[in-house]
Amino acid sequence: MKTVGVPRELKLEEHRVGVTPDGVAELVHAGARVIVEAGAGIGAAIIDEEYRSAGAEIVPDPVQVWERADIVAKVKEPQQTEAQYMRAGQVLFTYLHLAAYPEVGSWLCDRRVSAIGYETVQTETGALPLLAPMSEVAGRMAPQIGAHHLERTNGGRGVLLSGAPGVSPGKVVVLGAGNVGWNAAVIAAGMGAQVLVLDRDLDRLRWVDQFNLGRITTLASNRSRIARAVAEADLVIGAVLVAGGRAPTLVSEAMVMDMRPGAVIVDVAVDQGGCVATTRETNHDEPTYRLHEVIHYAVGNIPGAVPRTSTYALANATLPYLLALATADDPLDACRSDPSLGRGLNVHDGHVMHPAVAEALGVECRPFE
Repeated sequence: MKTVGVPRELKLEEHRVGVTPDGVAELVHAGARVIVEAGAGIGAAIIDEEYRSAGAEIVPDPVQVWERADIVAKVKEPQQTEAQYMRAGQVLFTYLHLAAYPEVGSWLCDRRVSAIGYETVQTETGALPLLAPMSEVAGRMAPQIGAHHLERTNGGRGVLLSGAPGVSPGKVVVLGAGNVGWNAAVIAAGMGAQVLVLDRDLDRLRWVDQFNLGRITTLASNRSRIARAVAEADLVIGAVLVAGGRAPTLVSEAMVMDMRPGAVIVDVAVDQGGCVATTRETNHDEPTYRLHEVIHYAVGNIPGAVPRTSTYALANATLPYLLALATADDPLDACRSDPSLGRGLNVHDGHVMHPAVAEALGVECRPFE
C-alpha cells in the first residue's frame, strides 16, 4: 500500500495545496494511505477536518510527511529546506520548472528522487494537461493585473484598458497564442482593450482568429514585429512556452527601453526563465519593480493569488495521474503504462530523463523509454 504525502507549501505567498479532500477520498478508495500536514489547505479555504473526514491522517509537521510518504504531491518546486527531507526512491509529483530552477534539479539528482513535473506531462498530441489549468488561470489574471498597475496611483501610465467614449482603449500585446496567451487575449478583449496576439504558429493564429469575433488582431511573430508592437503597447503579456525548457527571450532590453514610460509588462513565462530580457522573478509580497520607466510584474506563481480556484482546477487535472502512481508497483511501471506520464519524468535515480530539461541544465540526458 503506497502512502501519499501532502505537505504545506513553503514558497512565499503560495496558498495552493496539492490534493483536495475529494482527491483524498479517491486515493483511499484505491487503497492508498494519505497523510496531510496540518494546515496544508488553509490558504485554499480547506480545513484539516475536511481532509480527516475524507480519510487522511493529519500530521503536525512536514518532516513526518516527507519521511513517511512514498509519493509527495505538491504544487510548486521544493524549497531548499525541503531538499533535506527527500530520500532515494521517493516520488515527487509537482511543478518543477527545472530550467528556471537548476539548483532544484541538482537536489533531486543528488537525493536520487523520481521527479515528475506537471508542466512536462504531455499527451501524444502535444497537449500539456497538467499545465493547462494553471495557464488558463494565469492568462485570465494577467490583464487584470496589468490594468491595476496601469493606474497612475500604482505607478502606471494612467490608462483605462477599456478607454472611454471618445477616448481610445488601451493597447495590449500578447506574446504567444497558447493557453496563457489565448486566455489573456480573451479577457483583455472582454475588458474593451485593443488586443494584438503574436505567435510563430500560423495554425494557432488561425484558430484564434476564427474564434475572436474580430476583437483580437493576430500577427505572425518575428523580431521586427515584436519590437514595433511592444513600443506602442500599454501592456505587454509574456505567454510563451517551451515544454520543459527555458522560455526564449523575445523582448530585448533595447525594446523595453523603447516602451512608453509607465507601460506594464506581465511576464507569465518567468517561471520558465521569462521571455523579456529585463524580467527577474518577484513574489506576491513585492510583485513589481520599475526598470527603464517600465513596470515589471514577474511573480512566479501567479495562480497562487487565487488559491481556492487554482487548487481545485489543478487537482481536477492531476488526480488521475496521482492515482496511477499510487496504484503502480513503482513509478517506472506507471510511466510505461501511461506514456503521457512517462514524458513528464524529469529525474530518476540521479539522472535527468527529459531532453529539454537536460539541454537547459547542460547535462547528459538518459531519456525514459
